[in-house]
Amino acid sequence: MDIFDDLKWRGAINQVSDEENLKKLLNDKSVGLYCGTDPTGDSLHIGHLIPFMMLKRFQLAGHRAHILIGSGTGAIGDPSGRNSERVLQTMEQVKHNELALTKQMKNLFGADNITIVNNYDWLSKIGMLDFLRDYGKLFNINTMLAKDVVASRLENGISYTEFTYQILQAVDFHHLWKHNDVQLQIGGSDQWGNITSGIDLIHKLEGTDAQAYALTIPLMLKADGTKFGKTAGGSIWLDPEKTTPYEFYQFWLNQDDRDVIKYLKYFTFLDKEEIEELAKKVELQPEKREAQRRLAQEVTEFVHGKKAVKEAENISKALFSGAVKDLTTSEIEQGFKNMPSVNVKDEQKNLVEWLVDITKIEKSRRQAREDILNGAIYLNGERITDVNYEVEPATSFDGKFIIVRRGKKKYFLARIVK
Repeated sequence: MDIFDDLKWRGAINQVSDEENLKKLLNDKSVGLYCGTDPTGDSLHIGHLIPFMMLKRFQLAGHRAHILIGSGTGAIGDPSGRNSERVLQTMEQVKHNELALTKQMKNLFGADNITIVNNYDWLSKIGMLDFLRDYGKLFNINTMLAKDVVASRLENGISYTEFTYQILQAVDFHHLWKHNDVQLQIGGSDQWGNITSGIDLIHKLEGTDAQAYALTIPLMLKADGTKFGKTAGGSIWLDPEKTTPYEFYQFWLNQDDRDVIKYLKYFTFLDKEEIEELAKKVELQPEKREAQRRLAQEVTEFVHGKKAVKEAENISKALFSGAVKDLTTSEIEQGFKNMPSVNVKDEQKNLVEWLVDITKIEKSRRQAREDILNGAIYLNGERITDVNYEVEPATSFDGKFIIVRRGKKKYFLARIVK
């Protein structure tokens, strides 16, 4: 199966320009292609990841992948589907975000057959008069107004700054076509108008025979019709400081049976045979959630590496079984990030007093004694049934944490303050 047929089987193609000639080009030679992102934040989230997964597939198929970090376009902001203008960032913030995203991209794509470029390098050199003479004359206002991303903003108004964004993105495509031998731009479905503006510009400047193509991915929706990538806690980020690898793993592990095969096609590099086998297991043995586990392993490894997968699985097993004593301090930080926590001093204390006066886990000494005697209190995975037990923080997890469990599933984390 060639790259194009594989993408079709995965349901990863929404629109494509001149499909017949693009397929022929992809089969004949190593094609240059690019996907861009503006540094509007210092991390991508999993919604951003979708077109870059497609870029990675082309890279693995032997094509020349380019990532464009848009510090130039990011300085002005693209016209989003919202009804308001983007807040302009300072150039210092743009630079900070650019460095963070570049680091993320290098982690995802490695150094082989990948080129990272920044459109600030050429856009910043274009003066106002040159911009109007060399590019402005080639864009028809009526055509620009008809683009979906602009048309949706006309009722509430759009600034000239955001209106010109599609020209700048077209300039990017032409620059990469001319200087980096790039023939294909890929992006989300909302980028179709901007990408085709680039094709039009290339044809006007270089001739109608110039090979330039567009390919977009479908809008990703969950089976219930809601937007993919959002949770009650917000976005799922690629930055491990914003979303821990354990949280990242759990997000994929908890996907609906109705969505998991679609996500395996989109977000993993598993072949057709293995995915179809997993689809059968979803149908026949959904309770085992084998497809979800495979999905979580594959995507977490791609973004965070094999070690992160092992840690995430260790945390999951420990929380399920209660055997938390085998966790490392790093795993505790991840697994207990969103659980109730309290700071405690590094001092020895009677367990009953510690549960009531120090941690406030128990409401009264009577209740604390009752829970201890009934075997409902666990410290670091060990059941404590002695009401005279002395808590010694310094002996627990490098003197950093004490994990308390009350009952079967209610966990608390005591952070030891020196």
